[in-house]
Amino acid sequence: MATKISIKTTSSFFVVLYSSVILFFTLSCFSADPDPLQDICVADLNSKIKVNGYPCKPESQATTEDFFYSGLVTGASTDTPFGFGVKRGDVKNFPGLNTQGLSVNRVDIAPGGLIPFHVHPRASEANFILKGECLVGFVTTPDTDTVLYSKVRKIGELSIIPKGLVHFVVNVGREKAVLIAIFNSQLPGIAEIPNNLFNSTPPIPNYILAKNFRVDEKVIAMIKSKFGNPTKIAKI
Repeated sequence: MATKISIKTTSSFFVVLYSSVILFFTLSCFSADPDPLQDICVADLNSKIKVNGYPCKPESQATTEDFFYSGLVTGASTDTPFGFGVKRGDVKNFPGLNTQGLSVNRVDIAPGGLIPFHVHPRASEANFILKGECLVGFVTTPDTDTVLYSKVRKIGELSIIPKGLVHFVVNVGREKAVLIAIFNSQLPGIAEIPNNLFNSTPPIPNYILAKNFRVDEKVIAMIKSKFGNPTKIAKI
């Protein structure tokens, strides 16, 4: 059963964001990523060396700006096929996160919009509601029945999505919703289930999808036409 957290409403985005990161601190201590072996390891995003993560740029080249990020202050456009937009605070956008086992995204969702079924293969996820009212849910993978766990979350409330489970978020309120998604990985990855199945390159053959969903191939063709390469949903 989810725990309700009451906080005093504040106009400061940074105060609320800081609070949400503190709420997730315990989870981030048990990061899905390897532990750092030095104080800092600012990602060298231009390096041609391929490692599990990113190599460090020389410490002498690290600057204050590597460790402070303003990319979540404003929201992304929700004028997308599913009605949501994402601003990402992962290692690709915030190099100071390299080896720290943490990333933070801001998600804006229009009224009636949703974050469709997806999976983060490398991280658990905590969602903190900054604004609006959202139905948050995930399904488990037990030996017997698949179970749906879902609940409407309001301002100041938190939810947790276990690592690797299919989940979704729907804005069920009358105004735009804003949530902070916090991951215990610098790059949690994403498998966007609708997009992966119906808009892959090269495409999955229709007869395979038809057998999986127990429908006629014409139904699959119709669904694929709704996506239309190169349209891609926003990445979580």
